[in-house]
Amino acid sequence: MPTLEWIGKEKVINHHQQVPYRVLERRYSFDADGQHNEDNGSGNMIIRGDNLEALKALLPRYEGRVKCVYIDPPYNTGNEGWVYNDNVNDPKIKKWLGEVVGKEGEDLTRHDKWLCMMYPRLKLLHRLLADDGIIAISIGDDELFHLGIIMNDIFGVHNRLACAPLRSEPSGGKDKTVLRTGHEYILFYVKGSQENLCKEEKSTGDLNLKDFRGQYRKGRELRKWGAGSLRTDRMNMWYPFTAPNGEQVFPIRNDGLEGRWRIGKDNPLAQAILKNPDEAHWELCPYDEGVVVDGKTERWVPFEKIRDSKKSFGWNTWLDGYGTNADATAVIKKIFGIKIFDTPKPVSLLEWIVSLYGDEDALILDSFAGSGTTAHAVLNMNKADGGHRKFILVEMMDYADSITAERVKRVIHGYGEGKNAVEGTGGDFGFYDLGEPLLIGENLNEAVGTEKIREYVWFMETKTPYTPAAGDHPYFLGRHNDTGYYFYYEPAKITVLDYAFLSTVTEKTSGTVIYADRSALGEDKLAQMGIVFKKIPRDISRL
Repeated sequence: MPTLEWIGKEKVINHHQQVPYRVLERRYSFDADGQHNEDNGSGNMIIRGDNLEALKALLPRYEGRVKCVYIDPPYNTGNEGWVYNDNVNDPKIKKWLGEVVGKEGEDLTRHDKWLCMMYPRLKLLHRLLADDGIIAISIGDDELFHLGIIMNDIFGVHNRLACAPLRSEPSGGKDKTVLRTGHEYILFYVKGSQENLCKEEKSTGDLNLKDFRGQYRKGRELRKWGAGSLRTDRMNMWYPFTAPNGEQVFPIRNDGLEGRWRIGKDNPLAQAILKNPDEAHWELCPYDEGVVVDGKTERWVPFEKIRDSKKSFGWNTWLDGYGTNADATAVIKKIFGIKIFDTPKPVSLLEWIVSLYGDEDALILDSFAGSGTTAHAVLNMNKADGGHRKFILVEMMDYADSITAERVKRVIHGYGEGKNAVEGTGGDFGFYDLGEPLLIGENLNEAVGTEKIREYVWFMETKTPYTPAAGDHPYFLGRHNDTGYYFYYEPAKITVLDYAFLSTVTEKTSGTVIYADRSALGEDKLAQMGIVFKKIPRDISRL
């Protein structure tokens, strides 16, 4: 496979591993009632700060959980007059290059700089993306081919879906050369599985079934298939529907294991079926050969009823009907009253990209957030279909609050006046800054709250998101794979693993991991009791 060489490459290929882990500090919450100081528990986030450090800060909670990534990075055109500097010559980026690449960076061309900036960020986005997730990157001619090569390197050439041209300027653009492009590109990659990617539907006129509401055709089964289809993957998607014979039907998989539905109980379709089971198409479907559940070899299974006669096709990747940059600028003017941001992306384009992933509860990440179009698209889609998609935006520039977050506030509340008024979508978000580093040198930073340290330690041990453990033990982190984890830490004193502490450990597990400043018990004795001692901070793994 072709590889790409550039000045500084060896310094940045593994730089994402050296990026300090910083905690996220919530500055305020916002919802339909306005701005608040208290935490509203929203899963939507807008983060102000360097996106490299912000992506690292997201790992303990979101590694492998993001379903759709969209980014619109600098196109590296040489234009230095935009609000978002498009030459990769911003002082913050230059400072970062000087620290990471060193004196060698003084000889970098703008293409070298761009590649040094992008590579570690793409590596962290790869870690955050789910195994069945999709990433879409807008780009221009200047770096298209470079981006394609490093994306092949990070995501794998076999995971490349398409390079889709996007008609961004109907008139052909402002180029003064012989050829006027008037278009950009979007590179699409998956991380592995494509099973949750949707296909385009076109009319076929084939409605071959009839019910109390008229003609319909059988749609997708409501039970989730493939990866993430177990009850334990989404506990809130395990609930009963009522079958035609009055039986309570749960989402049991073909192999007999407890599964889950594709939609939550408060989804409009689920609500309709719960009120009237005939809103679903029902069939008796067999389990796998040899599988018997409650003495039965088959069970009732609900399917969607499709009222519009449509058929699925692969998406057309010549994108000329999803809005232009001029359309996007008109939206910005309607929201703010003036042209406050250059080169935004059209909301309809982002809605289309997000819709490629077929889960209405998907988590969407944009780490070059700009004016906040991605959040606007997610909120619009949730309002339209009753979904519960969540967004995370990261923006390093000073306008993260005054433009990015402000746009999202106005979308939530509604904007425009008179006949141009646009109704609010509802929704909420939390606004965050990058906080203190968790570690200073080899030591824990005591300015970081204990709960955030606990979250980090839990993730490094289990690679799962942290949920505070129920119970009275103040140092118990939780149980994972029948191992109990304790983090015996006090900023103001030395903690010692001794018999007195062990007398408080009552959780019954096959193994126990205990973090403390030191241990008064020998390794042989701890091994006899099935305990692994880890010294704070020496044995805390680094992201």
